[in-house]
Amino acid sequence: MKRVIFLILLVYAGFSLNAQFTKEDYLRADSVSEFRNLVLHEILEVHWIDTTSMLWYKTRISVDTIKYFIVDAQTREKRTAFDQDRLANAIRKRLKVKAKANKLSLFNLKFSADITTLTFERKDTTWKCYLADGYRLEPVAAKEKKQEWPYWGTSRDELANDPVVSPDGKAEAFIRDYNVFVRQMDTGEVHQLSYDGCAGDLYSSYLLWSPDSRYLVTNKVRIHEKRYMQFIESSPDDQLLPKLHKREYLRPGDALPLYRPTLFDVAKGKKIKIDTRPFENQFSISNIKWAADSRAFTFEYNQRGHQVYQVVRVDVQTGETKIIIHEQSDTFIDYSGKRYRYDLVETGEIIWASERDGWNHLYLINGKTGEIINQVTKGQWVVRGVENVDEKERTILFRASGRNRNEDPYFEHYYRIGFDGKNLKELTPEKRQHRALFSHDYAYFVDIYSTPDIPPVSVLRRSKDGRTLMVLEEADISLLEAKGWIAPEPFVAKGRDGKTDIWGNIYRPTSFDPNKSYPVIEYIYAGPQGSFVQKSFSPYMASFSSLAELGFIVVQIDGMGTSNRSKAFHDVCYKNLKDAGFPDRIRWIKTAAEKYPYMDTTRVGIFGGSAGGQNALAALLFYPGFYKAAVASCGCHDNRLDKMWWNEQWMGYPVGPHYAESSNVENAHLLQGDLMLIVGELDDNVDPASTMQVADALIKAGKEFELVVLPGVKHTLGGKFGERKRRDFFVRTLLNQQTPKWNE
Repeated sequence: MKRVIFLILLVYAGFSLNAQFTKEDYLRADSVSEFRNLVLHEILEVHWIDTTSMLWYKTRISVDTIKYFIVDAQTREKRTAFDQDRLANAIRKRLKVKAKANKLSLFNLKFSADITTLTFERKDTTWKCYLADGYRLEPVAAKEKKQEWPYWGTSRDELANDPVVSPDGKAEAFIRDYNVFVRQMDTGEVHQLSYDGCAGDLYSSYLLWSPDSRYLVTNKVRIHEKRYMQFIESSPDDQLLPKLHKREYLRPGDALPLYRPTLFDVAKGKKIKIDTRPFENQFSISNIKWAADSRAFTFEYNQRGHQVYQVVRVDVQTGETKIIIHEQSDTFIDYSGKRYRYDLVETGEIIWASERDGWNHLYLINGKTGEIINQVTKGQWVVRGVENVDEKERTILFRASGRNRNEDPYFEHYYRIGFDGKNLKELTPEKRQHRALFSHDYAYFVDIYSTPDIPPVSVLRRSKDGRTLMVLEEADISLLEAKGWIAPEPFVAKGRDGKTDIWGNIYRPTSFDPNKSYPVIEYIYAGPQGSFVQKSFSPYMASFSSLAELGFIVVQIDGMGTSNRSKAFHDVCYKNLKDAGFPDRIRWIKTAAEKYPYMDTTRVGIFGGSAGGQNALAALLFYPGFYKAAVASCGCHDNRLDKMWWNEQWMGYPVGPHYAESSNVENAHLLQGDLMLIVGELDDNVDPASTMQVADALIKAGKEFELVVLPGVKHTLGGKFGERKRRDFFVRTLLNQQTPKWNE
């Protein structure tokens, strides 16, 4: 790891240090990571085998033994997957590497449908084991190098696509000199279809033929000026001098390309005019789809600001547009997290997700007229995702949360329902968080269910009715409990309105003594794109468990403004990211402290990264009467500096005064309490300048804080060094004790 240099701008002073933490104390805190290996009979990995009704999984049957099993869902038979001693021996001999049978780790393991062979990856090679031939091992092929995807912010090269062959194979369409051409495959004859393309206003090479091969549709694209984020790599490995890097990076308010769907009648060699002017105030034009009968195509229009989202149908004979789905919101449409569309081939109907009634639900829509045939799901609960659509049976397999009363509203369950909204069947009734893995034909699924304080049970179910066919594994945590592990406690309290339930978890150290007083540290990530509190069983939570071991109560909370509840719950974040659910979080912690007086609300700290870094600093700026110390890592401290798609989704467009109101940079002068900022100099997710501008504003305001800069590091909470700095910081500021002397 590159050497890490940190800069402490101003030194903390003014308090007495009463005790000395040692390196051994920190090592003991780290030792709780071993808890992960003390849960027996928990499924660690599970996969269905090819297109069969069989699956394989691995589990830990003792502290030092991993076992692989195969299960046939039809016969409900379970057997050992293979002889681990023989395979380990074969690996040692053939690959010349160490391999222990009881700890056999096989990366990307796959079985053949007849279970006579298996493949796995090792040492950059895919190996095949012939189980029926003495466990003979042979290399199949060199491991394919992972495709290097372009940086996420890089705009698509509209001219980079290969020629597109028509469905009937008789022609191919391509772009030449920014215009559309078609070549006949048999004669090679070329016809030009457009003449107005140029470098700044070109036709995209991502062309789509109609199913009958008569029509072509693509976008005419007005190119925008590219914008970049730049940063310096101070300590590169391959040279002495620093390097300047840049990434294509759009920020709120920047100009966007203009996409205009354009239709060509290839048979007549002409363009069919489409009036795209109503769709020019766009964030995006996307998802062009042809109707099966080639009489129309649709595209999706996401208006800049995300308050209007439409599915538009274009008649190929006339070029006329018809809005068949219209979503509108006074706040925002969560296109980035909740958009779902499924087009039914035979009927032309569309299954569509919408929050139009205040909850995320599914609707059946006439794909030609836009008429809502019926609402498929309804109620004060939310659809979280669609697993499968069975067009023949006209049923939908989906997961949802919040439908069952008297349980955590974030617990996900699986359901089946008819297109007509009838015959809703819950497939996973246990009041726990469920995670399902379905067979290729969706006839069966493995269901692993648990809570933060109840270990997982893994069962095989029938998808038709949810019937449990067999129990695969039931986790055993007796070894974990013998080591003093204390389960996280799910806790619920009323939010700012005195009515809405706010859910979170409480984490305690293994040395917990209710007669002592403990500082409280909140881990925060209030990004509106999701909900983040742990819902399933995990004996060790990185950054939580080890921090608690030093003598803290750690909490995590989902406040208002986060997702997966009602639309009104979510809307709290709109143009108001500085809120971050703090009124709910503070009330939750105070309510917990009323029940548990050992939680000292005069010593409350907070930390987080990315959006959580923004939140952590905001706690000291806007709620200093409650939060006393914060560590903010890689924070997007001013939403005007951060990525466009994320920030305009929640803060809206155009960029107005509300952006400054939520800015930690603009409000840095309000700082009270103890602050540490952590940033990686190569962060290409959140611009490091965001942290540096906060530091600049704090210095100008005469504020004390610590700044930890990590050379050669990208988007991070801090890594090993940053974790140590964070622990030291909270030990000093909340426990009032001395930290280890790391340089001795």
